[in-house]
Amino acid sequence: MRRFTFRGGVHPYDGKELTAEKPVRVLDPGAELAFLLSQHIGAPAVPVVKKGDRVLVGQMIAQAGGFVSAPVFSSVAGTVKGIEKRRSAPGHLVDAVIVKNDQTWECAGFEALPGMDAYSAAFGEDAKPGRGSCDMKAHEAAAVLETVRPDEILAGLESAQVLQRIREAGVVGMGGAGFPTHVKLSPSDPEKIDYILVNGSECEPYVTCDYRLMCDRPGELIAGLKAVLKLFGQVKGVFCVEDNKPKAIEVLQAALAQEENIYVAPCRTKYPEGAERSLIKAITRRDVNSKMLPADAGCIVVNVSTLHAIFEAVYLGRPDYRRILTLSGDAVAAPGNFLVSTGMYYREIIDRAGGFVQMPEKLISGGPMMGFAQGSMEGVVTKTSSALTAFTYDLVSREKETACINCGRCVDACPAHLVPSHLADMAAKRRLEQFEEHDGLECVNCGSCSWSCPAKRPLAALINQGRQTLLAQKRKARK
Repeated sequence: MRRFTFRGGVHPYDGKELTAEKPVRVLDPGAELAFLLSQHIGAPAVPVVKKGDRVLVGQMIAQAGGFVSAPVFSSVAGTVKGIEKRRSAPGHLVDAVIVKNDQTWECAGFEALPGMDAYSAAFGEDAKPGRGSCDMKAHEAAAVLETVRPDEILAGLESAQVLQRIREAGVVGMGGAGFPTHVKLSPSDPEKIDYILVNGSECEPYVTCDYRLMCDRPGELIAGLKAVLKLFGQVKGVFCVEDNKPKAIEVLQAALAQEENIYVAPCRTKYPEGAERSLIKAITRRDVNSKMLPADAGCIVVNVSTLHAIFEAVYLGRPDYRRILTLSGDAVAAPGNFLVSTGMYYREIIDRAGGFVQMPEKLISGGPMMGFAQGSMEGVVTKTSSALTAFTYDLVSREKETACINCGRCVDACPAHLVPSHLADMAAKRRLEQFEEHDGLECVNCGSCSWSCPAKRPLAALINQGRQTLLAQKRKARK
């Protein structure tokens, strides 16, 4: 069987055996939650509640701050304590709506929709968000779809209504970037789109939240994809899954046996297969550069978790206020996958999941390749929080940087076909004009160069600094 791939990339230890076959558990949110107003690319959401207001599960507490923005919803019922600063995963201080949880689980109305009771029960919620276990078998998933009847719902919707439900639910890219999904699904030339690629590669080491969705809830993912396909007419839907996930490939292929325009494309296991440009190149052989959007190459890429949020938004009317998160690493006592509410503090997730074997030297929001190192456990879950990874030993901080030996390994690893060692030198010396001439803006910040460097040079960090400085200069020049 053909395995789709791209040039470059690396093969880090993936660590997925720690959590891949662990059924999803639901974690109760704690007494206080912090809902960041910047959970997406674009303008921050604007609060529509104030101190002392009572809010319900699924109630909008901040509206979109513009077209490229997304609303934010409460994941609990409780009282607004105020708007305070909280630190985001990348380390920025941003505004957040602070809510005191009253544990009543009173919802904002969507729980009364047809099929929601059966769906909540099958998702392990026992009709209450945050209760039970999500160890859901295939036959139970099929029974839920029979109750919800997504094909009938979709047949009664116009394309504009599908997009409206996605926008109003606040769905954003849940693979990490957080681009508002309604914007991604509104390209300037929709007739040009001929591929909807579902990014099931999940190439980031240790992360298995998307894998569990593909194995446990394939019918809902397919229904979500059909909702997206309805926006574009005659297009192909492709589930792109790395071949280190044979169970997910088998489950999806069986579920798609009767579908004509949706299929599974097994991809060769290699990091960063899940990067948009790499995935588009692997499946379609088309190139995308920094001056293009995937839509310019006739493609739209949607993450698996995003697709499941689309299913809940379109067919159930449920806003985007929870997600599956992987907690893993050798410092974690009980690694696993957990359904968590947005706004939960990292420390609560770790405590409720069983705590640490020993205090970690390194805590990462996300995976070890593209995640963000955390200075404390006071971070909070957002729509883009795919994982928390904790290690007992911080190897990177102990590695000693030595001189470049011009071995070329970073060049071989780079999926963008750059020369990372030279770009890092240019960025370090602030030769930004030369940096741009040598295509520094084409870097996708995957970290493959740093991983492959025998001299242990922080190539990706230096190049990213150069990119950010250059982009800031360009923004300033446009004003």
